[in-house]
Amino acid sequence: MASVCREILIAAPPAAVWAALADFGAVHERLVPGFVVACRLDGDDRVVTFFNGAQAREAFVDSDDEQRRLVWSVTESRLGLTHHNASAQVFAGPSDGTRFVWIADVLPHAAAGPVGQLMDRGLGALRRALEAG
Repeated sequence: MASVCREILIAAPPAAVWAALADFGAVHERLVPGFVVACRLDGDDRVVTFFNGAQAREAFVDSDDEQRRLVWSVTESRLGLTHHNASAQVFAGPSDGTRFVWIADVLPHAAAGPVGQLMDRGLGALRRALEAG
């Protein structure tokens, strides 16, 4: 299994970043607008539409307010994934900012490259949205 890990510093308070991350159904409005352009809840799943028109179904796995950690799994996408489990976690960072850690475990191994590229683009959108307030 390939693990893709990304970490960034965000000039926003951890509580604000966690509030946006934890709002599972508003990922397109609060966390990564422009990267995810639409989202609808379907039971415990969310169906997201990305900037390129691709859609994915993501199953909610866990949300931990104390650890500020959200876990989800892509169950349907056009990337040909046979396994996907991801978590994002918010930590206090320097100067009242936030350290944001996003990890995705994927199969097949070859999916690590495209998934990593999408994560990089998503983190850019996340930084722009949360640093703008």
